[in-house]
Amino acid sequence: MYLLYVDESGAATDPTQKHFVLAGVAVFERQSHWVEQELNDIASRFNQHDPYSIELHGSPMRSGKGQWNRIKRDERFRAIADALKNGVLLQHKRMSGMRLFGAVINKSSISGEDPVVHAFENITIRFDQFLKRLHNKNRNTQRGIMLFDKSTTEQRIQTLAREFKYTGHKWGKTNNYAEVPVFLDSKASRLIQLADLVAYALFRFYEHGDAMFYDIIKDCFDFEGGVKHGLYVQL
Repeated sequence: MYLLYVDESGAATDPTQKHFVLAGVAVFERQSHWVEQELNDIASRFNQHDPYSIELHGSPMRSGKGQWNRIKRDERFRAIADALKNGVLLQHKRMSGMRLFGAVINKSSISGEDPVVHAFENITIRFDQFLKRLHNKNRNTQRGIMLFDKSTTEQRIQTLAREFKYTGHKWGKTNNYAEVPVFLDSKASRLIQLADLVAYALFRFYEHGDAMFYDIIKDCFDFEGGVKHGLYVQL
């Protein structure tokens, strides 16, 4: 089974922000432990005795807010970069099954539509297509589950997931999900935290033209035959 950990960056209803981002980190079920260990090693830099008290969360890490306010800027930035390098880039090279998925929505380009729905639809379809491709190409039949941060609008996402499975979406129905999305507390899940960092890297790049963190992960999105299927950008 493949697990897709998903989080968002940017506020769907904030008129001062142009973009809304939803991003996910897909790993085979037996790989998540090793990714978590890499992230724990980074968190232990800031609390060796209780690394789980440190939440790797992009916006406060970059800005130095909350528990990050006493940590030097260079250390905070290095922690974000190392989490993306060790948690995504190196794992992507070691684990053929690790893939990133992302949807970047310019809210003004879909006037009248809900950016959360638009982004969720594209993430859902692209992950489903990845699982379908595994079956068709390698006879590697896998099911998937999406795991979201609880801060996401849970009821709306659950309803959409059921509709995509039983009623369908623009391009058909999803066929490869084992269950409706599961919602976790990001404080308890390093992989949700990693998804947050991926979403934040995309948001910084498309909202502010800041490629510092995006450049680390830009080649890790799902692709085949030279086509990057895993990243959807609606500009």
